[in-house]
Amino acid sequence: MKKNPGPAKPKCGLCGKGKNLTKTPCCDQWICDDEHKYVVFSYAKNSCSRNHRRYTLCGFHHNEGHSGKWQDCKACREGFEPEMVVYYGTNEYNFEKLQNPPEYEPSHCSICSGIIKFGTDGYTMKGDQLWCTKCKDPFSESLE
Repeated sequence: MKKNPGPAKPKCGLCGKGKNLTKTPCCDQWICDDEHKYVVFSYAKNSCSRNHRRYTLCGFHHNEGHSGKWQDCKACREGFEPEMVVYYGTNEYNFEKLQNPPEYEPSHCSICSGIIKFGTDGYTMKGDQLWCTKCKDPFSESLE
């Protein structure tokens, strides 16, 4: 006769760890209570809690106080360029991915024409000009 193992212990819905958990205020999911590990201005992605809060439409929707579901929120979709709606709605920091992300034309470096992914790549912008991290801003020397 098998013993009843009892209720399953909660795990972080993003990384699967089972210690030091909390519930997200936006979508009531279990997540690592690890925001204290983030070092200011490090741009590290080592905090499940911070990543969900800062890099998802779900977190943005909650932080802005929008009503209804984030997936249906017109204000959330209009608050970002379509590329960022796709990134914030479908990245690995989401518990639920956006099912109908908008189409968009990718952005290109003004010098090498390489694609720049706003959600993950570094870039410099001046007016309507964009430069990827491999290309140098041609105006930077004149500013020194």
